[in-house]
Amino acid sequence: MASPVTLIRDMCYPTPHELALASRALADEHPARVRLRQAGTSRAGEPLWVLSVGSPATAGTQAATAGAAAAPNVLVVAGAHANEPVGGATALALARHLIREPHAGTTWHFLLCADPDGAALHRTPRPYSLLDYHRNFFRPPGPEQPEWAPSLLPPDRLPPETLALTRLIDELRPALQISLHGTDLGGSWVQLTRDIPGLAEPFGKSAAELRIPVETSASDASGWPSPGAGIFVMPTPDGVDSVDATDSAHATVIPPEDTRLSTWYHAHRHAGTTAIVEVPMWASDLVDDPAPHPDPRSALRALAARLTSDTARVAALREGAAGGTGPAADALLRAVDWTLALIPGIAAEWTGAGAPAEATAAYIGSIDAFGRRLSLRAAAMLLRVLRAQGHPAAPAVDRLVTGWCEEFAARFQARWVPVATQVEHQSRVVLAAYERLVAAGR
Repeated sequence: MASPVTLIRDMCYPTPHELALASRALADEHPARVRLRQAGTSRAGEPLWVLSVGSPATAGTQAATAGAAAAPNVLVVAGAHANEPVGGATALALARHLIREPHAGTTWHFLLCADPDGAALHRTPRPYSLLDYHRNFFRPPGPEQPEWAPSLLPPDRLPPETLALTRLIDELRPALQISLHGTDLGGSWVQLTRDIPGLAEPFGKSAAELRIPVETSASDASGWPSPGAGIFVMPTPDGVDSVDATDSAHATVIPPEDTRLSTWYHAHRHAGTTAIVEVPMWASDLVDDPAPHPDPRSALRALAARLTSDTARVAALREGAAGGTGPAADALLRAVDWTLALIPGIAAEWTGAGAPAEATAAYIGSIDAFGRRLSLRAAAMLLRVLRAQGHPAAPAVDRLVTGWCEEFAARFQARWVPVATQVEHQSRVVLAAYERLVAAGR
């Protein structure tokens, strides 16, 4: 099988507009097998594009209505988080690959960017350092994230991006939904709403070949069943008695009774399975260390104390800032305030009775990265507002963000993973998940 990124060189992260243009070109070049259509509109009026690739008999059709036969569908969601831009590049690479090497009887559908408004606020085509990445950082608060809004908002307040995605799931009834995510620094891992037997082997092989560390104890998936290194199966919501999952990718603690309301679980209404594929921008071998940590509770107390102290510094600077001066500033400040509000509960959880007495070095490393990430993101978004306002506190926040980025990179010995390598790994895992699901007869 040819590499999904064989034809791609000198990759950068594409914008939603660039994705749409490239997809339109594919549809024009392969009209019998490729279709581009609009599935909805964002809050700011931006189109939500879906690219479908299949055989001539299925590419242009929608999923069958209830009771009628339909070819299997796979739905790939890119750009659900504004600060995780690799998904769009992966979606385009996969579409090109499937045009060359189609999967008979299956139609693949790519939601090219689930949050184009967020993508417009976070724009780093090819960051050269963690500081460069954070200079234009944006990640919306949870209620404004398309995949997680249903777990935090009542149905009548859901954003249009979420409604478009759930409509798409109901229309396509995908046997497999793939959500493409990324992390700024760390390793790769996969979260599954149902186990996909055998996925750990190709996942681990790809990571090893591409020198991408595997997060063996991702803080997202603390305590979750793991059928193989870096593969985590979400607990059945009704079978979880307590909240024990600190979600580093989403910067919050997700109650298990709410997880089933996310768009990941929406596919279960149609007997589908969802896989969330994470890949790092900068790699760190510290998240792949299986050695036992000598004193995890002391380490967690120290990490909680640092997070609390760092957050207090950002919060004090936030109190002196003026309100937003436009839609962008308002969005950034909402995200700052939401992030800061989460942190006391997270720090308390790290020092509570449920803190583990035994843990690997990789787990403590993952928690360490998560804590640094939270306070740094809040400070970086605040800095963007203060700079735009010409606020006198901007230089102090700039120094803070610069120092924290340098410390983050040094602590984790960060090494850049080229965009093409990120895309290659993510593409391989997506294809392997599909192949293993088919082999399992689902």
